[in-house]
Amino acid sequence: MLTRKALILTAALSVLLFTSLVFAQPMRMWKGSGGWGMGSKYQGMYDPKTVESLSGEVVNVDKITPMKGMHYGVHVQLKTEKETLFVHLGPGWYIERLDTRIEKGDKIEVKGARVAFAGKPSIIAAEVKKGDNVLKLRDENGVPVWAGWRR
Repeated sequence: MLTRKALILTAALSVLLFTSLVFAQPMRMWKGSGGWGMGSKYQGMYDPKTVESLSGEVVNVDKITPMKGMHYGVHVQLKTEKETLFVHLGPGWYIERLDTRIEKGDKIEVKGARVAFAGKPSIIAAEVKKGDNVLKLRDENGVPVWAGWRR
């Protein structure tokens, strides 16, 4: 009788161990923010002194890899009254999980730091407003919300 209980207990523990290892596998591959965190070269481009607000229509939404070694991010091409420029929203792993989606044809308001990226005028977004929804992406110093737990 004791042997049967021991066998059942061993089998149950084996299943539990196997299940926990299977679900833990994706986290083993995680290596931080993918270049989107504090201290990265990309993050260093954000200058609070160059922050401006603009509005316009989203012409296109793309996935880009801003710099070598980074994971892809999401940016939009925004047509304002004066110009068309790129607005960098943030890493795909963060932006794609938000409830509010930014799509082609949307009218949005953007607040962020103006930078020249690959020789083209761009904005690294701190905040995006679409209708009544506001996506807070960075604080007033440019610290990304996805890096918040490391402050």
